[in-house]
Amino acid sequence: MSNKPEGGILFEEALKDCPLCRSVSIKKLFTIKKYDPSFDIYTCSSCSFIFMNPRFTASALKQLYCEGYYTGNSSYSYIDERKIADFSSHVWRKRLEVIKKYSKDGNFLDVGASFGGFLNAARESFSPYAIEVSDYAGEQLKKIPGLTSHIGTLHDHPFPGNYFSVITMIELIEHLPDPATALKECFRLLSDEGLLVIQTANMAGMQAKFFKDGYAYYMPGHLSYFTENNLTGLLRKTGFRKIKVYHPVEFGLLPKLLKSRHDFKNIRDYRKWLRIALYHLLGKISAGQFSLTSSMVIYAVK
Repeated sequence: MSNKPEGGILFEEALKDCPLCRSVSIKKLFTIKKYDPSFDIYTCSSCSFIFMNPRFTASALKQLYCEGYYTGNSSYSYIDERKIADFSSHVWRKRLEVIKKYSKDGNFLDVGASFGGFLNAARESFSPYAIEVSDYAGEQLKKIPGLTSHIGTLHDHPFPGNYFSVITMIELIEHLPDPATALKECFRLLSDEGLLVIQTANMAGMQAKFFKDGYAYYMPGHLSYFTENNLTGLLRKTGFRKIKVYHPVEFGLLPKLLKSRHDFKNIRDYRKWLRIALYHLLGKISAGQFSLTSSMVIYAVK
């Protein structure tokens, strides 16, 4: 972090128990040292939940999601989706094709909506709503006609219960300090037969296990790391009836290849397709709780 938050306090007090199952059987896995400041990663021996401990304070986390994060100009940053929307639309449309097998219309909430690209694609069939914690990204969302947005979180939004037919959390749940409460709120917000879509890493996958502290998913903004088993278990405990897990994602290879062309400059860049194709095919190798890569998408029906 380039600037300390007000008061200079970066971390909360260390947790003494698992934030997911409340077991006191927690232990330190390793320290992630490639970021400044470094941070510690713990795991729970009871439920295999992995989490940052101690976690950054709310003010420190708020500072992370500044303009530099969303425009790719910070040491910890996110690609500016506005610049690659035409390429990302291939993935958005294919994901929506799968979503519409579960729900064809209604109110659609994207939690962690960034600049609203996915919702722009969804609005052809759904009424779009957004929750975005960043003041910077949230102000951009307000400029989109017909989009109802809230700058904040699942804990302070104004939306009523049983209101949404679809809620998506695409690479979002790992950013949450209290994912169990967030999922309860998603369940409350969904109408009967409503769909929740979660994309995150599966820390039980061989990819995460092999790279350990070198796994790229260990980032300053990521507070919570799931396995397929404990996340699907949490969804069932929350009340979701039907759960389907996709490895590595719920759509095919072609949309990913087309999206990757956003930074191609010459014919040699197409060699990247070999790596993307190999990763996608390896991601298909899974059985039960075993998976070769650590990518997963979960569809859960209320």
